[in-house]
Amino acid sequence: MKIRCVAIDDEPLALKQIGAYLERTPFLETVALCSSAFEALQFVRDEKADLLFADINMPDLNGLDFVKSLEKKIPVIFTTAYSEYAFEGFQVDALDYLLKPISYAMFLKSANKAKAWFDLNQRTEEPVQTQNEYIFVKAEHRLIRIQLSEIKYIEGSNEYIIIHLTKDKPLTTLMRMKNIEQMLPATHFMRIHRSFIVNLNHVKVIERNRIVFDEKIYIPVGEQYKENFQKFLDRTFYV
Repeated sequence: MKIRCVAIDDEPLALKQIGAYLERTPFLETVALCSSAFEALQFVRDEKADLLFADINMPDLNGLDFVKSLEKKIPVIFTTAYSEYAFEGFQVDALDYLLKPISYAMFLKSANKAKAWFDLNQRTEEPVQTQNEYIFVKAEHRLIRIQLSEIKYIEGSNEYIIIHLTKDKPLTTLMRMKNIEQMLPATHFMRIHRSFIVNLNHVKVIERNRIVFDEKIYIPVGEQYKENFQKFLDRTFYV
């Protein structure tokens, strides 16, 4: 499995060099080479990137502020020509810090560090077992069986998900949203926001592009998910 990468640098030659290094490294895959943080934002929001290579010293929005502004944390390797930024880079939990000019040997060392991080992360992610109308998730140091019909919605929180149930208290487990999404039947579950998956069988009230649960919980329908959700409504709406 390759690590999907987005590189950000406002200097064309530096960006081209990182792109060449990405292509040269077998376990890395280039998703996009971006000249600004704003250009890279959509790839991060759509979860098309696993890893960022981000220059720190950029106009408008620098790499540090960009990473800090992200709602969902993503692993990052900072690149810069200024060594004084190193401490700040590690303050935001950067995987590594590359000082320009960057040789391929330096790049590969950082790439291997990122690969080791991903390998460890994949091994420690809690397993989900699916069968028929229920799933098993690991929570509270136990394997707990959950009926799919009892799941109201699932909320993503960094590297964890929170499964909200109709009767019992919510369960938290180490799992990525995209992984649990793949495990659930699309006939009953739909991702309507980058942080939410809902059980369509429990959707009863919709108000101003928000799904209302129990008149207290409002879940927004994200812009990129509106079209798919509207198709569901069109199939089930009768005058």
